[in-house]
Amino acid sequence: MVDHRLVQSILIIKLRGVGDVLLSTVVTKNLRVAFPAARIDFLTEPASLEVLQGNPFVNQVVVFDRTKMSGADLIRKVRQRSYSMIIDLFGNPRTALVTRLSGAAYRVGYRFRWRSYAYNILVSPRGSSVHNTQFNLDALAGIGVAVQDRNVYFQFTRDDAAFVDRFLQHEGIGQGLVAAINTAGGWYTKRWGLDRYAGLGDALIKRYNASVVLPWGPGQLDEAKELQSLMKYRPFIPPQTTLKQLGALMKRCSFVVGNDSGPMHIAAAVDTPVLGIYGPTNPALQGPYGNAHLVVRNEGLSCLGCNLTKCPIGHPCMLELSVETVLESVDRLLKKNNLIS
Repeated sequence: MVDHRLVQSILIIKLRGVGDVLLSTVVTKNLRVAFPAARIDFLTEPASLEVLQGNPFVNQVVVFDRTKMSGADLIRKVRQRSYSMIIDLFGNPRTALVTRLSGAAYRVGYRFRWRSYAYNILVSPRGSSVHNTQFNLDALAGIGVAVQDRNVYFQFTRDDAAFVDRFLQHEGIGQGLVAAINTAGGWYTKRWGLDRYAGLGDALIKRYNASVVLPWGPGQLDEAKELQSLMKYRPFIPPQTTLKQLGALMKRCSFVVGNDSGPMHIAAAVDTPVLGIYGPTNPALQGPYGNAHLVVRNEGLSCLGCNLTKCPIGHPCMLELSVETVLESVDRLLKKNNLIS
């Protein structure tokens, strides 16, 4: 059992992707309630720093930049902070070693084969059977912390909202539905084709008289411009945004359609209805979080949820998913959220 009186500082570890880090924020308020006087820090990588900035339950974000720091540097950095408790929500060999050598009295992690050596409080991993948010919350059960809050947290500022307002006003986007099309996706196997997104974008404008916005991230501007060129009707390409500004933009949209990706999870986190397009990943485990959202897949394929970053059979989950099928799901999403009658 954990003696709460001995826990003066906590480090949560979650590296890598924006979506994964965002979904792990579900633990932050629960820890703050359970340990109100403790310092709670969060270790992540540069790409996910903005996800955590402004989180009201986190004292400091500790950044591991692998281009500037070695594993030994990271171990020293963590040890110097003398944490009472480490909660390793990532559980790869590096974070297991960091946890083991941290000097923390309580080392919480998942029972992942040989990596179990690093922890003195072990949690049975259920990543293949529960949503990613619940996977993270399971770590709290291991230390006897009751789950009182199941929200994920993504904060943006008034300045971020003002940035978005200026863009919308400049483009004359005001009344009516505003739809964001998110073409991002870390693996090509998670990406629906630009030609299909073009057909969908045109259909959204024609059927719903929607203003279509094409958000983009680092290295994606050419893709947004290509999608714009493929469409018959004019979509809007916003200026370059930070993650915070992207969240503010998603908040101003009526709904978002897109691939399984960090921007999709940000849209869900700011309570904008999302239609997620899924194939190799399983929406029951990594789907948009919340009751407002829907997903669409090329149902009937036995290989759905394969988790493959390369497809050996020609990528049918995406290539054979029609615009009409996705548009039908958009219609259901809008009715579900009372955006159309």
